[in-house]
Formats: sequence, structure tokens, C-alpha cells
Amino acid sequence: MNVNQSAPPVPPFGQPQPVYPGYHQSSYGGQPGSTAPPTPCGSYNGPVPGYQQTPHPGVSRAPPSSGALPSSTAQVPCGQGAYGQFGQGDVQNGPSSTVQMQRFPGSQPFGSAPLAPVVSQPTVLQPYGPPPTSAQVTAQLAGMQISGAVASAPHPSGLGYGPPTSLASASGSFPNSGLYGSYPQGQAPPLSQAQGHSGAHPPQRSAPQQASSFTPPASGGPRMPSVTGPLLQGQSFGGPPVSQPNHVSSPPPQALHPGTQMTGPPGPPPPMHSSQQPGYQLQQNGSFGPARGPQPNYGSPYPGAPPFSSQSGPQPLPPKRLDPDAIPSPQLNELPPQQKTRHRIDPDAIPSPIQVIEDDRNNRGSEPFVTGVRGQVPPLVTTNFLVKDQGNASPRYIRCTSYNIPCTSDMAKQAQVPLAAVIKPLAKLPPEEVSPYIVDHGESGPLRCNRCKAYMCPFMQFIEGGRRFQCCFCSCINDVPPQYFQHLDHTGKRVDAYDRPELYLGSYEFLATVDYCKNNKFPSPPAFIFMIDVSYNAIRSGLVRLLCEELKSLVDFLPREGGAEESAIRVGFVTYNKVLHFYNVKSSLAQPQMMVVSDVADMFVPLLDGFLVNVNESRAVITSLLDQIPEMFADTRETETVFAPVIQAGMEALKAAECAGKLFLFHTSLPIAEAPGKLKNRDDRKLINTDKEKTLFQPQTGVYQTLAKECVAQGCCVDLFLFPNQYVDVATLSVVPQLTGGSVYKYACFQVENDQERFVSDLRRDVQKVVGFDAVMRVRTSTGIRAVDFFGAFYMSNTTDVELAGLDGDKTVTVEFKHDDRLNEENGALLQCALLYTSCAGQRRLRIHNLALNCCTQLADLYRNCETDTLINYMAKFAYRGVLNSPVKTVRDTLITQCAQILACYRKNCASPSSAGQLILPECMKLLPVYLNCVLKSDVLQPGAEVTTDDRAYVRVLVTSMDVAETNVFFYPRLLPLTKSPIESTTEPPAVRASEERLSNGDIYLLENGLNLFIWVGASVQQGVVQSLFSVSSFSQITSGLSILPVLDNPLSKKVRGLIDSLRAQRSRYMKLIVVKQEDKLEMLFKHFLVEDKSLSGGASYVDFLCHMHKEIRQLLS
Repeated sequence: MNVNQSAPPVPPFGQPQPVYPGYHQSSYGGQPGSTAPPTPCGSYNGPVPGYQQTPHPGVSRAPPSSGALPSSTAQVPCGQGAYGQFGQGDVQNGPSSTVQMQRFPGSQPFGSAPLAPVVSQPTVLQPYGPPPTSAQVTAQLAGMQISGAVASAPHPSGLGYGPPTSLASASGSFPNSGLYGSYPQGQAPPLSQAQGHSGAHPPQRSAPQQASSFTPPASGGPRMPSVTGPLLQGQSFGGPPVSQPNHVSSPPPQALHPGTQMTGPPGPPPPMHSSQQPGYQLQQNGSFGPARGPQPNYGSPYPGAPPFSSQSGPQPLPPKRLDPDAIPSPQLNELPPQQKTRHRIDPDAIPSPIQVIEDDRNNRGSEPFVTGVRGQVPPLVTTNFLVKDQGNASPRYIRCTSYNIPCTSDMAKQAQVPLAAVIKPLAKLPPEEVSPYIVDHGESGPLRCNRCKAYMCPFMQFIEGGRRFQCCFCSCINDVPPQYFQHLDHTGKRVDAYDRPELYLGSYEFLATVDYCKNNKFPSPPAFIFMIDVSYNAIRSGLVRLLCEELKSLVDFLPREGGAEESAIRVGFVTYNKVLHFYNVKSSLAQPQMMVVSDVADMFVPLLDGFLVNVNESRAVITSLLDQIPEMFADTRETETVFAPVIQAGMEALKAAECAGKLFLFHTSLPIAEAPGKLKNRDDRKLINTDKEKTLFQPQTGVYQTLAKECVAQGCCVDLFLFPNQYVDVATLSVVPQLTGGSVYKYACFQVENDQERFVSDLRRDVQKVVGFDAVMRVRTSTGIRAVDFFGAFYMSNTTDVELAGLDGDKTVTVEFKHDDRLNEENGALLQCALLYTSCAGQRRLRIHNLALNCCTQLADLYRNCETDTLINYMAKFAYRGVLNSPVKTVRDTLITQCAQILACYRKNCASPSSAGQLILPECMKLLPVYLNCVLKSDVLQPGAEVTTDDRAYVRVLVTSMDVAETNVFFYPRLLPLTKSPIESTTEPPAVRASEERLSNGDIYLLENGLNLFIWVGASVQQGVVQSLFSVSSFSQITSGLSILPVLDNPLSKKVRGLIDSLRAQRSRYMKLIVVKQEDKLEMLFKHFLVEDKSLSGGASYVDFLCHMHKEIRQLLS
């Protein structure tokens, strides 16, 4: 492609744009929701047969395009007031003012946005081959003059990648003082994403990483079409010299050498400039561009755009796919004169989560991720990929903040990158992947190291002909028991290695012997106890009648093992208000019997025989009871409730039955009746932004911690369903669910007609999901690092054992590691997570997950192998725990400082020298600022006026045990245009960035964040579309706040309802739909989730926060 081709004009935003064939939208991180119908991974050409019997070298990752860095999903609502709990009038999140969100000038027609000159030439995508060391792309601020280039060593030859081109660095308007005030409003520093320095080792990551440098961040950096071959010898490129391998900053345009030769494959054509406008234009969407870039996969080609083949000059071989970022921007001289001088950062010129996600899907979604290679960074959680276990645990079970950890604690302190793993021990796998094999070693039990007690795994080294093994964790030499002995082959491997899952897989299970059981006896199957609030509020709202009706059928769907015909779980029923009512539902009875316990201060269970029963045996009595409960309490006037005695009663019942189990509590109000655990209303908004704000998140009494400790000892897990009409002190009521590994669900102002579908769906999923009971988890590490901190829903009585009365497939435990010795680059570092638990059938098992990480002595290797999504998951949990003990402002400042230190260390030690006016981000972390800003603006850390104290406590509890995919979409929500892609298209429409600028009033958009689902309808949507979707004739007749779409027999209606169903199936909680009309009062709530914009509660826009981060980094460097 010739760089001297003039740029065609670009159409207005919102115009349809080209659809790329072969785009496959993933299921949620490849992980279907817990009881959702699993989606087959179509893009993998069917399930992968079995495990290969030989170690696989690993799948080489196609290098991501220069800007799209693999970071995590773009999704994540920042704060959240509704959390999907509210009816249509209650869903306000930000202040209820009618102030219009400030629109950036960029939402004007194309001609109006100023341009920043920049061009970049990313490396081409190649399927295999060694990755380049790094590249850095620099972009420019609008109107900046271009400073000289920073050259670095020549590109190592033989890598098979063309050197990245250099970009002009913009230092013009940025004095080195680094003062925030030196930026004109809304303007960001030049930003550059660099990776490594010229002497850095090639990346360990199977994909090449480049660094990006931009003048404000590039939305994903320009991506380049893959070409099938390099330029022929002697072909030249009119463009800047391209000899810098790592960090690229181009010389001023007047210094360009037209004959500079380019040995690698060429990039997309930079736009041509008129003689009076030196410099390069920003490029489209996500590269650097003034014009709204085409979102990946939309619409038709731009009108008037000449086909690339018509360009004159030497041609590379035809690209494999057209890249939206390769389309040139409009010319500076086409803009009105007053637009030329305005300094404003173009949102398209900063890193785009959407672009990064899209690139990772394209580069890594088609090949299985083979876990045989140590320290491989997995695809992003937003990419739908298949995993082949060949010795390391699947990323569905464990994700790390970095897959290459520093060898020394000094290096770790210098970088400030937290070393953490997010572990989801019972994660549900897609149907194409094999669940962990169960290994039975008989009475001798699993083989372990005598010293550190680590379990046998693929990293153990057999010696002396197979008679002994050396532990990979503590180096202790152990004897192999005679029954486990096997000869070694010529490589030192056991000849039966591929017959034993524990010797060749990363994840597997052992059947536990009686030594692993409480009181040295095998456990009984667990029990479920349903405890129903029958106070006035619960009866009046219709909750009790709905719940009893649902339970009649739900008891047939209790979790069961493998092919069992019926579940082994027994059930019991309790109702309560100020007193407790126990029910005898023994199968021999004609009618259930009720026993009342009014002495709530000294709780006991009045019956043993007949309280916990087998569903099939007692079906008639259970049905009769559930029919009678709503009638029995229909005329109640009792408004007061108790809470702690209810949990106490359930726990005592399990203790008497000598089994573990789960309590399902359905509760409506603040427990103010005289009883242990009585609470008072302490809600006080005046405490917000004071030093006492932390008390709002702390429990108001110690009773619940003590009770939780007793529950954990008994293996009694509590799931709490709340139906409050006013303050119920979620911070205190959630203590027992939190510490026992349970869940909390909240339905504010519950009304059967509005909330029935959501509640029933959550209840079904919660009752049916597979749970491990009475669990203990321990994480062992090889010498040099140790687990020091834990985040999640569990209890710890010592510093090493994570105790969980219950653990389901949605819950994660996040573990932070610190150095206690020097690590060795050659040996790497090992983690082993062992979970001891009782299955739903009452079988005691051990689930083992192993993971090997690389170790490095160069900071560049650390930064090249980080995972931003996991980092944000850890940082959010760290901050959300911090608010319990520190003022919220302190917590926010700590996050900002840590992020600035991470990026400043990279800039100082890994990036090539460049002007202080440039912001340089590591390729793997270029989305760190946008995601961190979303965490900082979330309701826990920066609440809007409409966010209640209970909402904040509720979200804090939810995030604490979320996995990486959930935090990703929670903090940066997905915004999907519904009317831009062809109706016949069966794939999910490609997302757009979460900003008001991206909304066109002629379109309809769907926004989801894992808890909420909105449909936003633009005021100028075509009448036919409104009719097809809402069955009304005009925009004005659409009901604002509508929560169910009419079922209509037309392609658009079917497509949108199908999309909503598939999104709900991917999430662990049912997302209630709210239809929002443009300019309607509910729009304020919707805008709260457009996280790239400034928030009403005072949160910074993405652009402003980037400027602020740059200021912080410059201060640290100076």
C-alpha cells in the first residue's frame, strides 16, 4: 500500500459500516453461567478429542496488532445504584438532577474534531514464530509540534517481523514541570505504549507484546491487516525511517527519507497530508483518529473510499482481512478553520477496551489454549477459547496477575505489580472440556510429600530408578510406596505417566480416605433447609405465596452426582417472624405438624425425626405444607422479625443430624424484635466522605461473626435472599453468608409482577448449582514465595487454611503472594491449590490445581506477561476490603498511587528514552488506567446521591467473590448496538465503547454489566424498528421502564430477545431488563454505566483520568 494515497472522507457516526466475515462472538469468557445451557464453542470446529499423549509444545499466539493489547474484557459498570434490584421508579443511580451529561465536541459531525498527527506501523499478525521484543507507538496531541525522534538499536534480524515504524513524539505543549495545570482542559499527554527496552529478552508470552506510546492513549493502537509476505527486496516505503525496534518516536516529517527501505511487512497506509499540513493524521477507531472509527464489524465500506488495490506505488501482497483501523482519517485541511487550533484529546486516540478485546478474539479465539508450557499468558476472559490440559491448570480455574514473576523481593517492590492468583476451584467447564478425573488410591490415600504435604503432581521429579521422588515445592526426597512404584524411561519419566492423571494433568481429584473426614468418619449427605419470613411485609408483597408455589417443583431439582436418579440431599422447612415455626414432614404423616419455639434467646430444635426428609418419600406432606403456609399466615399483622436465632436454629438442626448443608433464608426487614442479633437503623448519609464512613460497611454487632464461626465449624452455609422496602443493614446481615461461603441476593421494593422472573430464576439457579460442603482450601507454593493474603467469601481461623462451609462454581478465592527468598529463573515458581470438600452425594474428595510460572530478572519480562483483567479484579477486592478500615478517600488515593508507581517503573526501566510529554504504557497494561478509573468511580468508592448505604454494602459483598470475567464486565459494561448489524446475522453484535459519544439517536443499544440489562432507545429510531420491537407505532408510545419485551413474530424481535436470553445464560445472576428512552428521567441511571464519561458523582472521564495519571507518573519520575 502506498502511503501517499490521499484519505477519503469519513461518513458521519452511526452510519452502517462493513461486516467482517468470520467474526465469531464468544460466549462469556468461554464459561457459560452456572446452570445456563452451555454454548458450544463453534469457532473451534467442534470439540477437541481427548488429551494428546505427548506433551504439546504449546500454541504459539499470533502477535496482537500493535495497539490492541490483550487486556480484558471491556465491561464494567462503574458504580451502580440499581444493581438490578429496583422497580422502575427506583432505579436512579446518579443524582436525580436533570442536568444533561456533558457531551464532548467529538459527538459533532466529523468535520469538527481536531486532529493529532500520528502514524504507526504495527507488526503484522503471523501465526507462529518468535515474537518481537517490543514496539512503541507514539501519537500526537492535536496541534502539537513534532519533536525529534528517539532512535534505538537496530531491530534484531531474523525475527520475521518488520520493525515498527516510529511516530513523532509530542512534547510541544508539555513543559517538563509535570503540573496538571499544564494541560488545557480535556487534553491528555502524548501517550505511548512501550514494551521492553532494546536489550530486553524476547517476551515469554506466546504473543509478541509491543508497547504503545501515544499522545493520549491510543484506543488500541492501529491494527494492521495480516499480509502474506514481506516487501520484495528493494521495495521502498515513503515514510519515516524505521530502524528502531523497541520504542518508536519518529523524526519530524520534514526529515523523512522517501527511500527508506523496509524489510518487514508493511502496515496500513498512513493518510497523506497536504503540503501546508505537515505530520500524520490520527487513524480510525482505536488507532489514533479524530473521526469516529468504524467499530469492528459494522456496516458497508465508506462511500467514496477507493479500493486499496487502486493505490499507486509498490504493493504488498493482499491483506487477509481489511482492518477498520487501516482506513485513513479526514484531512486536517478539510476541517473548518476554527477547528484546527482547538486542543482536545480525541477519545479515539486513547486505548480502547473494545479494540483490545476484538483483537484478542481474532488472534487467540481459534486455537485451543494448550497448558503444557510454563508461564503462558492465557487469552482474555472475553475470548471464547478451548483449553487442553497438559500439566497446568486451566485459566478457568486459576488466573494470575503476572505469569512471569520477579526473582527478588526488591524487584517486586520496585515494580509494585501485585503478585496474585484468582482461584475458582469448582469452576464449571464448557461441555467440550473434560471435568477433572477422579483418582482412587484406595486405603493408602493420595501420595504426598512427607515434609510440606504437597500432593503428587506433574512437577514432582522421580529419581533412583523410580524408587524415590523429589518434591518440587520443598525439595524433600521421599520414598515411593511399593504399590505406587513404576520404572522410569530413558528421559527419567515414569512409563505410566500418561495413565495417571496426577502425573500429566494440571487439575484432577483424589477420593479422600477416612483420615480426611471429621471425627474420622465418612460424612452423611448434606441437607437444605428453607427458612421463610412470614411477617406482614412478606405476605403482603406476595412473596410467600410465590416462593411456596416455586418450592413445590424446585425440590425435584436438587443437585445430584453424575448419573444418580435422585438427589441424596434431604430437605427441611422453617417459617418465622418474631418466633420460629418448625415443621414435621415425616412421610408417615397425613398432614404436616407445626412446632413453635418462642424462646428465641435460647434457640433449640424441637424435633429431629421428621424435620429433614427425603423429597420423594415425603412428597405429599411437603406439597400439603407448602399449600398451607400462605393461608396460615394470610391475616398476620406481625411486622417485627428476628434474624440471628433463625440461622442458629438451622445450624443446630444440621448439627443434630450430623451433616453439613445449606440454609436458604428469605428475609424482608431490619430485625428489630427482642432477640440476639437485634439491630437498629443506623443509616446516616452525613457520614459519607468523613472518617466515620467506614462504620457504614462494618457490622454493628459482633453476634454475627461468632455465629458465622459456629456455622463454619458445622459446615453450615447460608444463602440470603433479601426483599427490603427500606434500610435493612446489608453490611451486618451479610456477615454470615460472607463468612460461610454463601451468596446474598437483594430485591429492593419487591413486587411479584415486576420481580417474579428475576427472583425465581436466581432461586432455581442457586438451589440447583453444584456445591462443595465443609471445605478447606490450602495454597502451597515452591520455595521463594508464599501466600500472605486472601480475599473472598470464607472464614480463616489460622493464616493458611481457607475454611468454607460451602463453595459453589461461581465463587473465587483471591490469593496474594510475597517473596520470602530469592527465586530461580531456571526453576520458575509453582502453585498448588488443594481443596478438600464433601460432594453433594456425601463423598469426601480432594480437588488439586497446579500451575507453573516463569521467573525473571528483567522488569521488561514482568511487564510483558501481566494480565490487566486479573490485576483489576485483585485491586478492586483490595480496595473494597480497605473501606472497612480506612476512609474511602485514602483507599482511592492508594489505588491511584499504586497504578502510577507501576506505570512509572515501566517508563523508567523498560521504555526507551523519550520526551517527558509522552505517556508510555506497557502493551499488556494499556487498559489499566481506563479500568482503574471505573473501579474508582464505582458506587462503593464514589457513591452518587441516589445510591443507598445498603446498595454499597451489597456491591461490596458481590465483588469480593467475583471471578475475573465478572469484574471485567461489571466495571466496564458491554454496550451493544442492536440495529446496526444485519438482522439475519446470528452472532452477537460487536460492542462499542461505553460513552455517550458512541450513542446515535437513530439506533437502539443494549447495555449489560452482569447485574443490570438496559435497552436504550434513541429518539429518532425508525418507526418500523419501534413497531417490530415494542409493538407500538411511535417512540412516544414506548413505556419507559418497561421490563419485558413483547413476544412478536418478526426477525428483529426474535433476534433481540434471543440475544437477551444468551446474555442472561452467560451470567451467574438473572439480569432484569429496563427499557430507557432518550431524554427520559431514567436516562440518568443508564448514563451512570457509560463509564468513559464524567460521572454525576464527580468521577473523572477516561480522558481526564489519563491526564491525571500522566501527571502522577511525571511527578514520580521527577
